[in-house]
Amino acid sequence: MYIDKTQNIYTLITTGRYYFLSRPRRFGKSLLISTLNELFSGNKELFQKLWIGQKAEYTWSEYPIIKLDFSDLDIGSPEELKLGLSSSLDDIATSYSIDISQKITPGLKLKTLVKTLAQKIKL
Repeated sequence: MYIDKTQNIYTLITTGRYYFLSRPRRFGKSLLISTLNELFSGNKELFQKLWIGQKAEYTWSEYPIIKLDFSDLDIGSPEELKLGLSSSLDDIATSYSIDISQKITPGLKLKTLVKTLAQKIKL
């Protein structure tokens, strides 16, 4: 059974600035991330029968999404983690026609990607 939590999600995304979400295993983290992904992709049709689609004053704008799934990364060593993150960030940047391949560390790649995407949508 699905319980509509879109009112809570709407409150989450329209108030405050930064959140750290920590939940126990099997507690809906992936579903929440997938829901946010669809909201920020502007997929209004998926939410027509839910609270956010019927009652909220949500704008349904499309935003760039940077989704890093650490379960897909080879993390046998710190160096492998850095390489995996770097590769994932390169792939995401390429999907937005941004070249960050010249940046040396994953941190610099992420910083450049976020700044470039923010400039593109004028945040």
